[in-house]
Amino acid sequence: MKMLDLFSGIGGFHLGLEQAGFKFDWVGFSEIDKYASKQYKKRFPDATELGSVTDIQCEQLPEHIDILCGGFPCQSFSIAGLRGGFEDTRGTLFFEIVRILKYYKDSGNPIDCFILENVKGLLSHDDGKTFATIYGVLADLDYSVECQLLNTRWFLPQNRERIYIVGHFGEKCGSKTFPIGETETYYVKQKTEKMFIADFRYDEGIRPRYDNICPTLSIGGDPPFIINSNPRYVTCLECERLQGFPDGWTEGQSDTQRYKQLGNAVSVPVVKAIGERLNQYL
Repeated sequence: MKMLDLFSGIGGFHLGLEQAGFKFDWVGFSEIDKYASKQYKKRFPDATELGSVTDIQCEQLPEHIDILCGGFPCQSFSIAGLRGGFEDTRGTLFFEIVRILKYYKDSGNPIDCFILENVKGLLSHDDGKTFATIYGVLADLDYSVECQLLNTRWFLPQNRERIYIVGHFGEKCGSKTFPIGETETYYVKQKTEKMFIADFRYDEGIRPRYDNICPTLSIGGDPPFIINSNPRYVTCLECERLQGFPDGWTEGQSDTQRYKQLGNAVSVPVVKAIGERLNQYL
């Protein structure tokens, strides 16, 4: 299969889909952060670097692409930002996704499926008008569009709600992907497996806030853990584990860059869960 990975960061979509069983013979990735791009290339050396999404020339891409992924910039819609929406230049980058989807549709080789991700605030921005616009534009391209607010805490101990939007072109991709339900048993099991270092062991007097769930990781590395009544910052290794990346996925760069990359990343097991549904139809 062939995948176009837009706003690719450190490869959360790519890794999650591979874990779901997808096998790619071509992956093109687009990322403007040079440090994240370097890390992506390190982990996926066969991937083709495409630069900024605004510079992508569709004529130079493969004739057919099976799946497009993209965690398009969320600052325009996040409650942590100014929520400028489409008036913010970052918000307009959504239409770069539309440009590519439209090109392939008009060429007679529509992209079979897409997965998009954004913050929960996208749903409420401008009283829901922004999301309605996004949904309508994608539907007008003849995609069957579905979405669900998924929480990383269903898979890992991090409270991270994100909206995932999946589109299937026509009937080619088959049935629905959502809903993906919360599986509490799975979550409890994960807490006991070897995925945490000593500071996460619940028998050592160390307790994270929010009922043993870490708050949403941000690009600055939040201090959600309390040790003897004193807060401490989450380590880069812990951030990798809280996002579902293998240990050391971001090593080789400064902690500042690692925190930023992991705070911006999609949670790998969430993508894997979506991919497992999609893999039945593609």
